[in-house]
Amino acid sequence: MPSRRLPLFATGHHSPHSPDTCRFKCGNACAQDAPNRSGNTYFGKLLHTAFSRRAVLGAGALVWVASPPTPAGAVGPAARRTAAHGFEPVPPDTADRVTVPTGFTHEVLIRWGDPVLPGAPPFDFDHQTEAAQARQFGVNNDYCALVPLRGDGRWLMVSNHEYATEPLMFPDWDPAAPTEAQVRTAWAAYGMSVVLVERSPDDGRLRARVDGRWNRRITLTTPFEVRGPAAGAPLLRTSGDPGGTRVLGTMANCSGGTTPWGTVLSGEENVHMPFAHADRVTDPLVAEGLRRYGFPEGPSLRRWETYDSRFDLGREPHEAHRFGWIVEIDPLEPDSVPVKHTALGRFKHEGANISVAPDGRVVAYMGDDERFEYLYKFVSDGHIRDGHDAAARAHNKRLLDSGTLYAARFSGDSPPEEIDGSGRLPEDGAFDGSGEWIPLAHNGRSFVPGMSAEEVYVFTRIAADRAGATPMDRPEDVQPHPVTGRVYAAMTNNDHRGRSGRPGPDEANPRVRNRDGHVLELCERGDDPTAERFGWRLLLVCGDPRSPGTYYGGFDKSRVSAISSPDNLAFDAHGNLWIATDSGGQGGRNDGLYMVPLSGPERGRVQRFLTVPTGAECCGPVIGPDFVLVSVQHPGELPDASPQHPASHWPDGGAAQPRAAVVAVRRTAGGPILGTPR
Repeated sequence: MPSRRLPLFATGHHSPHSPDTCRFKCGNACAQDAPNRSGNTYFGKLLHTAFSRRAVLGAGALVWVASPPTPAGAVGPAARRTAAHGFEPVPPDTADRVTVPTGFTHEVLIRWGDPVLPGAPPFDFDHQTEAAQARQFGVNNDYCALVPLRGDGRWLMVSNHEYATEPLMFPDWDPAAPTEAQVRTAWAAYGMSVVLVERSPDDGRLRARVDGRWNRRITLTTPFEVRGPAAGAPLLRTSGDPGGTRVLGTMANCSGGTTPWGTVLSGEENVHMPFAHADRVTDPLVAEGLRRYGFPEGPSLRRWETYDSRFDLGREPHEAHRFGWIVEIDPLEPDSVPVKHTALGRFKHEGANISVAPDGRVVAYMGDDERFEYLYKFVSDGHIRDGHDAAARAHNKRLLDSGTLYAARFSGDSPPEEIDGSGRLPEDGAFDGSGEWIPLAHNGRSFVPGMSAEEVYVFTRIAADRAGATPMDRPEDVQPHPVTGRVYAAMTNNDHRGRSGRPGPDEANPRVRNRDGHVLELCERGDDPTAERFGWRLLLVCGDPRSPGTYYGGFDKSRVSAISSPDNLAFDAHGNLWIATDSGGQGGRNDGLYMVPLSGPERGRVQRFLTVPTGAECCGPVIGPDFVLVSVQHPGELPDASPQHPASHWPDGGAAQPRAAVVAVRRTAGGPILGTPR
């Protein structure tokens, strides 16, 4: 059978997503030129003659040890139907439902508008208010974390609320003149929720609880403390905060990470969206930064500037610099003030995930989610303190205040002519090579010529441009493996690679018009996350397994579930990688959650564990020993959907409006998610 490529567009606009998803989530970024115009050249093309394969491996970066691939056709049809790891992969689905493997069940843990705080009213779609939403679960939940309450078998679940789609949120929303009540209700729907979760003693199910002690809503009006080397800098000062150390709210919270000290990190991503009138900014430095980060000219899409002048850049040009950070909240201290960490740089953060080095320093890995953007890491000056007592936690919560910020530069070990843009493997059988972490700044010291440390932290993209970082295919979640320390990074897609005037393929991003994305595997030199050299290879080159331009870790591609647009990553206790996708229904399939072993003869065997409803994105997986949590974001966001004609009725069914939610999955008969059910 000839190979079949997945279609690039499922609708008439420049993305497989709904037009509303594209407009209200990221400002229709896919239809616009990427803001990175640096012209950075792939490092491997510059220095290929200086690197042989032996030299790269001899540099101490990495020696790969992996099981050989299973020969195609070596396993018969009956064996191919056998469930691996205790579940039978689910087939592709297009229905308005969550599908799970045979022998599993699922239930909604909490949905948009469900009460979080005491006194919250029941959700009323037709009569939403700011006061009600501020006490209810927010909209379009993304990252999800579980922080255990020590000693009592309960958890605090922390969920990001990335964005609102106002035309589907309010039946009478007028794009030219939204009401103040609608705008303020949306502000209350953004941010984060902290919700007490406990296990039912009767049936073992997880339950979300309304609670006055632990539960919390963090919104666009919650005060934040600004910490780190850029705190108080002139570029962060506004008329409302002349000291530059206090910010109202967080927004565009995409993915995140849970720290070893029990706090949660959240990435502020598409923060350009609500701001207006970047064209009225006269300061050349600020105007250059706004262009590089994609801030819009003219009125904003949501018209927030009508009701709060801080969103009018013509009046408050520095307000833009107060978003785009990694934020940290402490769910175990409900009265604590959340923090924005300037030492981790400002860009469109997907999230941040922590690794602890052998010497006790902590390293945060981060991706900038836009086409041709960069991978970053931060290495702390301080060392982690063992224990969970008040003194240890107070010490550890300051670790992200000072350290060194780096951007990644990649080089390949194959001749450039073998990277032809098709995704076919080079002659050595792998997309791989070495790389280096380029220091950008250490606290008050800049390593980027012509930029101060303050400018590096506020305009991190520009600093990475000048330092020569490698433009990647939308770096999203970046996760260090909890046991091996290897780092896995999801490159979701980049349909502009290879277009006229844009970077062409390279060994770390080997396909032109990369519709399906890939997953990169990185090993720090000496297995030390503080190292400045690394080795890398591609674990997956996603897409139709029948296409010669895809790669599934060397595993027999006739035995894998097709995957496209990897986004969020997680690990289970067995060391397997779990991948949530954001393909927008590309190829006529709903998004879902996939499991892939990373070692042994099954390395690269991608298996579809669940699918989410029509129009939805699968986000924020939490892989517990006997449960899985996923965030079902924006169900029913399809072309022509409206409150009068919803494209989904999930999760409530009937004629109900769609509502984003957290779903809990478990075995029907109980027992571990992977392995033999009890």
